Amino acid sequence: MDFSCFGYHPDLESRLTFQEKWVLGAALGASRAQAATEAPPSNRLKVVYHLSDAEKVNFVLGNIQNHIDGVGGPEHVTIALVIHGPALKAFHSAQANPDVSKRVGEFSKDGVELAACGNTMKAQNVTLTDLLPGFVSAEKGGVVRLAELQSQGYLYLRP
Repeated sequence: MDFSCFGYHPDLESRLTFQEKWVLGAALGASRAQAATEAPPSNRLKVVYHLSDAEKVNFVLGNIQNHIDGVGGPEHVTIALVIHGPALKAFHSAQANPDVSKRVGEFSKDGVELAACGNTMKAQNVTLTDLLPGFVSAEKGGVVRLAELQSQGYLYLRP
């Protein structure tokens, strides 16, 4: 049977010189050694939560806490929360309830990115100093920030 169409040539081995066989073997060995020493890919998930509904603020914050707890702590996951629309009012320092304030403080310490939509901030006439500590501004807009994070490999969740 002819297997030459699959790249196999039975007489190839007999045509290779000892030196060529040695070089080929060394190259294969080196590539295996390099593959074995390369760092394994990170299993740390990157997740972005999208929040715009004011009535879902506590639900989404609870989801984020459950996510952190479920993976064994903040060191095992990278989380971003992008907020725009009516939901942002719940994070105004003057209006925030104590539970929201406490969770935002904990998330900030845990390294959760808290991004407020720049367009919503303008519409609500607030600056970062008017929001709970730990927020950054998504200057180009919340939806743009969501797309940026997704392009960086973040998984998108909108509870």
